[in-house]
Amino acid sequence: MRLEDRVEIEIGVRNKLSLRQIGRDIGRNHTVISYEIKHHSNVDGSYRAVSAQRRADDAVRRPKESKLVVNQELRGEVIAGLQKKWSPQQISETLKQKYPDRPEMQVSHETIYKAIYVLPRGGLKKEVDKALRTGRTFRKPHGRVAKSKNARHIPDKVGIADRPDEVESRKIPGHWEGDLIMGKNNKSAIGTLVERTTRTTLLLHLPDGHGAVQVRDAMIEAMNTLPELLKQSVTWDQGFEMRSHAEITAATGVAIYFADPHSPWQRGTNENTNGLLRQYFPKGTDLSVHSPEELRRVTLELNERPRATLGYRPPLEKFAELIGAATA
Repeated sequence: MRLEDRVEIEIGVRNKLSLRQIGRDIGRNHTVISYEIKHHSNVDGSYRAVSAQRRADDAVRRPKESKLVVNQELRGEVIAGLQKKWSPQQISETLKQKYPDRPEMQVSHETIYKAIYVLPRGGLKKEVDKALRTGRTFRKPHGRVAKSKNARHIPDKVGIADRPDEVESRKIPGHWEGDLIMGKNNKSAIGTLVERTTRTTLLLHLPDGHGAVQVRDAMIEAMNTLPELLKQSVTWDQGFEMRSHAEITAATGVAIYFADPHSPWQRGTNENTNGLLRQYFPKGTDLSVHSPEELRRVTLELNERPRATLGYRPPLEKFAELIGAATA
């Protein structure tokens, strides 16, 4: 803001004009005028253009140090979140919930981004360069043309149009979306299942291939670890790996529905989760080398990550509530 603008503000204040009128006179929003008067007035409450200009100039020359520089406890919380691959927004919202009565332990996501990319001293970039979720690669559909050609060979498949309306609403738990994320040259894969209500993720270990038999066995094993309440349905794409779906349903009681060809948005929760999983399992790598223990570690880390869609609660917390209700 120029000194000339501050002179106009001083005149307006003396004449007891409204903030909106002062703002119109100098072409500024009234909230800017309010901030200017609040932060650059004298101790006695009076507003003087020259002293306000001096304060503004001093603030530019002596910028306030970031909370992440002066507060080591807060800094540690932020670094811990970034190392768990949480986004700055997730960290910020979680800190608000964790420390509701300690404003010094709360920080905006903009401040976290600034500490990573802007601050030359006390920044976070070197410490968490590999942790921040930026530039992540979302999975492009693999072999969709081949899959659609083979879709006619999936016997007795039930399309998404015949899926109960309750699945779409997300109000009833136990409905899942599933798919494969593919490794280098489509020779290896990891199965992914995401529960629509809680966004809880399960991973299917497929070290011996991703054909119908391997996927069938992994699905049955995963689904039979769940209480009946959480075994309602799975919506899959048109992949030929699901041609043994009837055997899965017979062994688990889980209904399986098939999305329309070339319609990933019909499994949007799963597609989004697959994008997150590429942080751990990059494209163009051999996915068969990952052990069951590693898949469990990734599953836990992802399910402990706070989600905006859950009010920044982690999926694991919501899922545990449902299991508690199911077993009570």
